Amino acid sequence: MILGIGSDLANIERIQRVLDRHGDRFKNRVFTEVEQAKANRRRDQAGTYAKRWAAKEACSKALGTGLAMGISWKDMAVANLETGQPVMHVTGWAKERLAKMTPDGHEAIIHVTLTDDHPWAQAFVVIEARPLA
Repeated sequence: MILGIGSDLANIERIQRVLDRHGDRFKNRVFTEVEQAKANRRRDQAGTYAKRWAAKEACSKALGTGLAMGISWKDMAVANLETGQPVMHVTGWAKERLAKMTPDGHEAIIHVTLTDDHPWAQAFVVIEARPLA
């Protein structure tokens, strides 16, 4: 069953301006070390950050909170499987919220997809509850 759906569209040029103006302060407030390492390996760092920004926004919407109710930016983090597929990890308040949303006898699976076409970065998040075997 679907527990939540979220989407977000981020402007890569806007994220670049924020990076230019606030640099490490912005990165350290919003992105985990894993996310920053991924961006640092990419030629299009702003695009990489914009996709992850959009994913965090989309995840907060799928959790039904937006960026309110105590969620921290770093409570939601995008990593990649060896195949390149993005995955969303939640900690802190986001993890607590996810647990409250998940019906007994089910496990929550967070699906995330990212795309960009300059100047836009987009993310969709679907939270699914699967019955435990």
